[in-house]
Amino acid sequence: MIIHVVSSGQSLWTIANFYRVSTGSIIDANDLTYPNRLVIGQALVIPTEDTYHTVRTGESLWSISQTYRVPLQSIIRRNQITDPNRISPGDVLYIPAPRHRVQPGETLYLISQRYNVSLRTLMTVNNITNPDLIYPGNELIIPIKQRRVMDVNGFIYILGQQAAPIVRSVGRHLTYASPFAYRIREDGSMEPIDDLPAINAAYAERAVPMMSINNFTSTELGENVAHAVLSSTEVSERLIDNILRIIDQKGYMGLNVDFENVLPEDRQNYNRFIQRTVDRLHPLGYFVSSSLAPKVSAGQTGLLYTAHDYPAHGRILDFVVLMTYEWGYRLGPPRAISPLNEIRRVLDYAVSVMPRYKIFMGFQIYARDWLLPHVQGQEAETFSNKEARDRAIRYGVNIQYDPVAASPFYRYRDEQGRQHEVWFEDARSAQAKFDTAKEYNLGGISYWALGYPYPENWVLLEDNFTIRKLL
Repeated sequence: MIIHVVSSGQSLWTIANFYRVSTGSIIDANDLTYPNRLVIGQALVIPTEDTYHTVRTGESLWSISQTYRVPLQSIIRRNQITDPNRISPGDVLYIPAPRHRVQPGETLYLISQRYNVSLRTLMTVNNITNPDLIYPGNELIIPIKQRRVMDVNGFIYILGQQAAPIVRSVGRHLTYASPFAYRIREDGSMEPIDDLPAINAAYAERAVPMMSINNFTSTELGENVAHAVLSSTEVSERLIDNILRIIDQKGYMGLNVDFENVLPEDRQNYNRFIQRTVDRLHPLGYFVSSSLAPKVSAGQTGLLYTAHDYPAHGRILDFVVLMTYEWGYRLGPPRAISPLNEIRRVLDYAVSVMPRYKIFMGFQIYARDWLLPHVQGQEAETFSNKEARDRAIRYGVNIQYDPVAASPFYRYRDEQGRQHEVWFEDARSAQAKFDTAKEYNLGGISYWALGYPYPENWVLLEDNFTIRKLL
């Protein structure tokens, strides 16, 4: 995939013509509501296996062609190069993906082996549903990009029958699906949730259903509830008994513990609880994970942070989800919700005390709209990234991009003359997060929360990774 940022005077037709793809394929990949109305700064995913390459010191056209397994003449023609011996570091070349014409007797599996790409990737890139249905003369696109295996989790707090179509729509992109959440009570019982539709949809999409428990609500911090459970061995064991009962009844395959605002004095109690939980669940074949506040150092204090012991959770649990979002808080001033510079500070600490393969980077998939001037405590509107993009188009405003936060934003004035500031995610910010996950060699990505349309994300996720399926 290529990410194209719209500039002045461009139309969907001119963009499609440049990349030699159909306008319909761009519309589908980005789920464009207004295909005939683009705004400056809008990021579009271009559905192609072609890519760009920035020339490095010591590289030649021949070495670049060998790297991408593309005929030298294809690169020369596509870039209209008159002297192949004169390229310089910093030059940006368009690299067309190689093609393969199926020969008599060839199978898709043999072709995948020849080009050292996975069968699944080759099928996805060429929109093949049945690998046996290829014929001599068919032209196949050979992927240039190597896609590493990645675990992907998606939390969903829209429950009941509404959850099923949401999980079904993105389930093929998920390793785990986690209905959120069973809230614990002080006696070790839990408040029930209507999670069966989400669980059944997860199984239908071969996504592992992961039970989630928490101690808070939107209006209650939950520190006293957590203390009542964590400080009592009897209550903790009763809670684990109830967890196992629900796992068995509902068909969950593992657990995520999301205890937030835990009192600092309960830090060791929390560690002991997750150890007891692992000791009870592992022999039965269930995995255990936790969700942790985004800490940047061991000494970081505060109700959100002190009791979250990164080294202990990384040692005891199968994996941890780092909640690397909510800097742009709904009741706070406008800013990027998941600024990449802040995420990297959290990851720098996390990888120093935990195995990288156990770390899942949190990725928020919603946008926020703040009224200006901001009044402390005034709640921002939360909605989908697709709506954020469409809102910019409806109001005819250019989209800007903060390169430090790796996040798009814009301002507009509504019908009442009030000014707004919107921060959201687009193709550029998604790619920046995927690149970061690869750079840090993380084990997974965890979305908060399913149900907010963000079509570019899912296209790019599959372009960057092979999603691990355990079912």
